[in-house]
Amino acid sequence: MLPEPNFPVSPQEFVGRKAHLDEFAEALRYSTLTGRMASFAVLGDWGIGKSSLLFKLAASCADSNFRMLPVTLSLSNDISDYMKFAEALCDRLAHALLTSDSLAARFRAEIENWKLSRISLGALTIDRHSQRYFLSSGSALLRHALGEAWDRFIRPAYAGAIFFLDDLHNLATPTVQDTALIVRDQFQFFGVEGINLSVCFSAKPDYFSGVRSFAEPAVRFYNKCTLEPFSLEETTEFVGAVFGSASLDHQQLAEWLQRKTLGHPYFVATEFTPGPFAQKFPHQYFKRLAKAGLLTRTGRGRYKLYHPLFREFLRRTK
Repeated sequence: MLPEPNFPVSPQEFVGRKAHLDEFAEALRYSTLTGRMASFAVLGDWGIGKSSLLFKLAASCADSNFRMLPVTLSLSNDISDYMKFAEALCDRLAHALLTSDSLAARFRAEIENWKLSRISLGALTIDRHSQRYFLSSGSALLRHALGEAWDRFIRPAYAGAIFFLDDLHNLATPTVQDTALIVRDQFQFFGVEGINLSVCFSAKPDYFSGVRSFAEPAVRFYNKCTLEPFSLEETTEFVGAVFGSASLDHQQLAEWLQRKTLGHPYFVATEFTPGPFAQKFPHQYFKRLAKAGLLTRTGRGRYKLYHPLFREFLRRTK
């Protein structure tokens, strides 16, 4: 189980993040009493483990005590607007239902028909030059299609469904802040109507930075899981999982690894001052590094730098 930021770790090999896992499990337990599941936002830098945590949370829905259907969707830049997002979400829901062990065989054909006909529920003659109308049409499609799926397929077999959306920051039409509010409005409506559908998404740490106030609905609606570097305890857990019963001093190895990575689950890390680089490279490079998640400001004139991508960044920007 070597760490690799380009691929999320499998839920069976997942280590760490116990506080976030416990918070999500508590929300699942509470939802069995209220019939309403909370929504979550998993925030963090690239490579810190957002996708891994997201899929671990999705796997936890398999617990028979919760009876929640997980629906996963990774958002890439080719999902350019909310209508395409709505269609992709319906496709993933249909896939989750078709592969579910909890649905009777008689539902399979009905789900296939629902999947093929759902687009007729939306507005096919949309004015694509009208951005606000186009966006609201995606909302209308989801409201109608997911409401129908709840009545026909989800409620007979499950207590609810959770949509796990990886890299929601890639859906930014017209802006990231608008998307956050629209998704919130969408799933708050379901809760008000007694439809137990919720959302859990991953995004960059500054996802809500453009929202004017953290008291605004687009922010308050989500329970936020902000991922930090591993603690020494988590690094020790990782060492134990990798080396198992090997005749090594796991604690000593964990302390060495913690010093080398500064707690990052993938990168080797170094603390440094920018003085030696300031004359050779313009200051805006440091801003680019920070935006890419490779550089973290830890104090005045002090930075935390992650390898090996740093040298590649400098090579490309010469």
